Amino acid sequence: MHALRFYFDPISPYAALAFWNLPEALQGRNHVVDYVPVLFGAMLKANGQKGPAEIENKRAWTYRQVLLLGRAQSLSLPAQHPFNPLALLRLAWACCDEGSTPSRWVVEQLLNHVWQGQGADANEPARLQALAETLAPQRRADEETAKRRLREATDAALAAGVFGVPTIEWQGKLFWGQDALPMLVAALDGDPWFRSGAWEDAGKRPVGIQRS
Repeated sequence: MHALRFYFDPISPYAALAFWNLPEALQGRNHVVDYVPVLFGAMLKANGQKGPAEIENKRAWTYRQVLLLGRAQSLSLPAQHPFNPLALLRLAWACCDEGSTPSRWVVEQLLNHVWQGQGADANEPARLQALAETLAPQRRADEETAKRRLREATDAALAAGVFGVPTIEWQGKLFWGQDALPMLVAALDGDPWFRSGAWEDAGKRPVGIQRS
C-alpha cells in the first residue's frame, strides 16, 4: 500500500485543486493518505519568500489560472485573499485525536468553505460558526492543543523539506503543486526514471551564478 502525506493550507487554491483531483489520479492504486494542515505563511517566512498573492502580477495570473482549472468544481475566489487561515487550520486539528490527522471529509469541508463559497469571506464569523457546527470538533479550535498540533505539523513539514502547498510526500520524495500529480503517479507506478538516479542527481545540481 502506498502511504502518502498531503500537506495543505486552505489559503491555497492549488491545494483545493489537488485535493479535488487526487482521487481520480490515484484511482486503481492501493493507497492511504494522511491529510496534514500546515501554515503556509510560516514556510514562506522560513524561506524568505513572498506568497503568490503578495506579488501583483503573479496574483493576477494565479487567480486567472485557478478560475479556469477549477471550473468543474465551481471554484470561486473568496471575498478576501490572502486571508488569515489560522482559524480554519486550528479547526482542522481540533477535529482529530492526538496522534491522528483530520479525515478527508473534514478537509473537504474546509476547502469547500473557502473555494466553493460563492465569493463569501472565509473568515466571516457566522460562516465559521456554521462550519464548526457541521464539523463538530472534539475540542475548541482556540484551545492550546489545536494550536500546538498546528505548530508541530508545520515544524515537522519544514524539517522534511516541505516549502510550499500543496505538497504530497511519498517515501521521502516531495511532489509540490497540483500539477505534480502526474509525476507522483509515475513514481507510484514504478517509472524507471525514479530508479535511474535522475531524481537524486537533479537535486544535487549546483546553483549557477550569473555575472554581469
